[in-house]
Amino acid sequence: MSEKINASNAPKPVGLYPHARKVGNLLFLSGVGPRVAGSDSNDSAVPGLEVDHNGNFKSFDFEAQCRSVFDNVKMILEASGSSWDQLVDVTVFLVNMKRDFHTYNKVYAEYFKDNQPCRTTVEINSLPTPIAIELKCIATVDQ
Repeated sequence: MSEKINASNAPKPVGLYPHARKVGNLLFLSGVGPRVAGSDSNDSAVPGLEVDHNGNFKSFDFEAQCRSVFDNVKMILEASGSSWDQLVDVTVFLVNMKRDFHTYNKVYAEYFKDNQPCRTTVEINSLPTPIAIELKCIATVDQ
């Protein structure tokens, strides 16, 4: 038996799926991006991203996206009865490994200096919205 969870303080999913599913003492998070809570999938809701009227990047701050995606994951974990320290596995999707991995690794080390879950980092061609990073996580939940 599993329980669907949606965190009211996190950005809404961009499709028909919950933020997380709890199965036993495990919590599986759907892909989480850096969009700002309360926003839809528009470009202005992505921290560190400003686009012109043609959709071309005017400014881009990958570190801001990293910090925002970690904050969103934390919100979903807490709304689900888990916590940052209970993360056991993190899969990271980057749209540009060469450009962004060093920054991601630096910010990751700040957030995960105490808890060190397993981690996989994968480069992909694109994500459904104009974001440069998405996380897929598994955590434990106290029963």
